[in-house]
Amino acid sequence: MRDTVKGFIYSLIAVIFLSTNFITAKFGLTGFNPETFSLVWTVFATCYSFIIALTSPESRKQLFFSNNIVPLIILGIITGITMLLSWSALSVLDPVFSSFLWRLFPVITVISGVIFLKEKLMRDEIIAIIIMFLGSIVSIKGEWNIVGKGVILTLLAECAGAIQLIIAKTYVNRIHPNIMVLYRVAIASIFISIYAIASHKIDFNVRISCWYITMLGAFLGPCASFLFLFRSYKYWELSKSSILLILQPILVFPMAYLFLGTVPNIKEFIGGLIILIGAFWLAFIQIKK
Repeated sequence: MRDTVKGFIYSLIAVIFLSTNFITAKFGLTGFNPETFSLVWTVFATCYSFIIALTSPESRKQLFFSNNIVPLIILGIITGITMLLSWSALSVLDPVFSSFLWRLFPVITVISGVIFLKEKLMRDEIIAIIIMFLGSIVSIKGEWNIVGKGVILTLLAECAGAIQLIIAKTYVNRIHPNIMVLYRVAIASIFISIYAIASHKIDFNVRISCWYITMLGAFLGPCASFLFLFRSYKYWELSKSSILLILQPILVFPMAYLFLGTVPNIKEFIGGLIILIGAFWLAFIQIKK
């Protein structure tokens, strides 16, 4: 089923909600460690998603029984890995700079297609990718000892995130989006809790404001945003839906300044803009294919 208007609207709402992740998560991480934050985040998201799934007769039918349980389990585990990596990275990075780095996500997807699906790279795609990596180099030059860990963790999170989107796009017509979001965060919370307990890193003793903001972020980010994002896949191609994700830094920048009082340094900002230019170029190339 194809409906460009619905696909665009769902994707745009998803991007707006998803952009709040960098703000609410950064605030929550001022109190929680990444492991505990990931656990609290996914547990609350599971509660919200369960309530939403109950409101729809279609999703209620698949609530406790699904013929596609294996991909849902894989999706949940990959989600847990993505969150642990993402929040560990964000805890040491500026939120706007982190959102710029996430614009490398399409590059990871394209490279994965070349490696695993034997796809070929066009000349313009190679140029766009080079521009984005040059932007990354500008951003981290002379600061690797400060941001290096965060950059590596972000790139690993993007690799895991690419797998998430491929699974979601593959099964969105067989699994109701409400159910996909619910199982995604529920299984992720189980995976994260096992990891956090095994690593002895659970610590709930943080100020109450961190709890409130984390609870809010858990609804806007992993719950509401993906409900709209997965719905957009029913009406729009993955490549077109993904292009709107490029807008995130533009949305994150004012939010980070207003709510956190932070801005990236000049090198991070210039490098981020170069990444953004390359990302727009790559996205339009993908759409024209």
